[in-house]
Amino acid sequence: MTELATAEGLAPKTSTASRVKWMGRALTGDPMALAAVAWLAIVLFLVIADASGMFTAAGKVNLKARNLPPFDFSRDWTLWLGGDALGRSLLARLADAAAASIGIALSAVLSSLVVGTALGLVAGYFGGLVSTLIMRVSDIIMGFPTLLVALVALYLFGPSVTNLVIVLAVTRLPAYIRVARADVLEVRERLFVDASRTFGAGPVWIISQHILPVVAPTMLTLASVNIAMVMLFESGLSYLGLGIQPPGVSWGLMVAQGQGYLGTAWWLACFPGLAVMLTTMSFNLLANWFRIVNDPSQRWRLTTQRRGK
Repeated sequence: MTELATAEGLAPKTSTASRVKWMGRALTGDPMALAAVAWLAIVLFLVIADASGMFTAAGKVNLKARNLPPFDFSRDWTLWLGGDALGRSLLARLADAAAASIGIALSAVLSSLVVGTALGLVAGYFGGLVSTLIMRVSDIIMGFPTLLVALVALYLFGPSVTNLVIVLAVTRLPAYIRVARADVLEVRERLFVDASRTFGAGPVWIISQHILPVVAPTMLTLASVNIAMVMLFESGLSYLGLGIQPPGVSWGLMVAQGQGYLGTAWWLACFPGLAVMLTTMSFNLLANWFRIVNDPSQRWRLTTQRRGK
């Protein structure tokens, strides 16, 4: 099977440790991807700190710190980024919003990734009526703009975290179905798949052992891009009042609440908006890096970057 995979242009399997080590070297050779990882590590730290209760006291109302300006490091560390209109720590609010925004994005993307990939694998491998039915449903969903569907659905069923995740997951399904189906249509004709059929392997075994490993890198790259897109959709819906509702908080809702203070307290809208921009940009940069790492025809870019130093 190794010879067949090599003949079909697939890289031979390597140990997990050597794979991780190679990807680590590739990451350190790409400054933009490394900066993206550093920013996401900061966001992850804020999420973990918020979940551990580090910011619980800092998030309480304190009218003495109302619209307190940022960057005064003589104050308590929780007020380094200033206070909001109710005197709550802006840093604590950003951490709480990060947990909500990223949690919704990951939940929606993971749901659409699993369901969409499974439907795409089935449609691509079996074809026929099953494929036609799946693709027509996908076309119907794709025929409506994501934001419009989300606006109508959340208006009808009410804005809640559960409804928001379901709507965002459903609207992203067609992308995964189409990409997975296209990859399967190409992979299923390769020699190593024909060899497995010859030896009596069933469809479930062939899909899980031979087709899915080939399709997975593309789907994970698509998912990393979609995380940024879903975060933007969620921020936009929360900004419009159809996403996260008070007393909950998300970056989009913070921008909406802070826009009325742009003349007197610019940081209330600027910092959450900056957080959305940097986080979505970081996910896009990592998606591009992941695509290059998993594409043999593009890996020369990483080698060229390392040699140029």
